[in-house]
Amino acid sequence: MDHVVYVVDDDPLVQEALTDLLSSAGVNAVAFGSVGAYLQESKPEVPGCLVLDLELPDVNGLDFQRQLSATVHIPIVFITGHGDIPMTVQAMKAGAIEFLTKPFRDQDLLDAVQFALERDRARRQREAEIATLRERFESLSTREREVVAMVVSGLVNKQIAAEVGTTENTVKVHRSRAMEKMQAKSLADLVKMVERLKISHEKPS
Repeated sequence: MDHVVYVVDDDPLVQEALTDLLSSAGVNAVAFGSVGAYLQESKPEVPGCLVLDLELPDVNGLDFQRQLSATVHIPIVFITGHGDIPMTVQAMKAGAIEFLTKPFRDQDLLDAVQFALERDRARRQREAEIATLRERFESLSTREREVVAMVVSGLVNKQIAAEVGTTENTVKVHRSRAMEKMQAKSLADLVKMVERLKISHEKPS
């Protein structure tokens, strides 16, 4: 399974209709009658999205969206029979992919789900890339990290050597080893990597 869509709606007929629709489009879908049932289900580590009814017996969809946002980044497509403009605005401002009012066009839901899955795939890829970069950065020695920080801040080898009390050649060695470990093809590449890691590269005091 390379993706999964979670449908949360308390109406069994809606659950069946939506899972059938998604399945007909080649989308893996699982339905739940409540947020509690959804939360109890173990989730595979694959791209996914949540098709969430706004009014559920155990929780309001907007409240659940707010709870999830602190820890879980799954995209949400809201469906409701009682939506209004303020609810739509609130949901979209909080990051919802779409807010569909029943009855909605099948294609509108399928389009929203595909967009949500693509967004989650992209997020997971970014996170995997960041994790790889962080692992590489953590493999650097303390001095290599120090040199990288100063290189990225714009200092040249001579200035770095003066800062750390060593020779230019030694700085070149540290810089070369750091770039090799980070798998940076150029200085510009190294700068981009450090920027993505959000590592401070101010000149040490």
